[in-house]
Amino acid sequence: MKMWSKIIAVLLAMQFVPLGAAAAQAGQAELDLLTSYIGNWRGEGALVGGDQPEPFRCRLAIAKGNQQKVNYTGRCTLVDATLSISGTIAYNDATRRYEAAMSSNAGFTGIAIGQESQGRISFDLKERQKDRGGSDVRIGSRIVLIGNNSITVDFEVEFNDSGEVLTASVPFSQ
Repeated sequence: MKMWSKIIAVLLAMQFVPLGAAAAQAGQAELDLLTSYIGNWRGEGALVGGDQPEPFRCRLAIAKGNQQKVNYTGRCTLVDATLSISGTIAYNDATRRYEAAMSSNAGFTGIAIGQESQGRISFDLKERQKDRGGSDVRIGSRIVLIGNNSITVDFEVEFNDSGEVLTASVPFSQ
């Protein structure tokens, strides 16, 4: 498989990484947790599973939004490709859960529900897409907000025709 096809698949995977949300009325503790992530974040990792590991770099800016939301904008670069994402994240008191909404320059818009456990909030998405050649691709992505000082993005892309799997983990810090 050509490296460019792999890069497109990885960028498709990254477009599903959520950090955004619908309107909510958060309790003070949940709002305090969300606002603890405000700031500029950077992360880097490597795309593993191709011919050789490829460096993967991301930036993320998180700011206070309206109506008890936190807004974010992010950009990831892999080789010569760039993906931009933006959205909001909030806690919805009515449903007692974190909700994220996002959009990307790759044309994806979506919502994910956050699962809270042991001081972490994890947003998981699993999708099936077609690559540029029309082959099936399984995409999984996860973003984990840890405590109030760490963000990690993990993803996996499996090309169903070849069985080839690409993975990356990008830890962020301020």
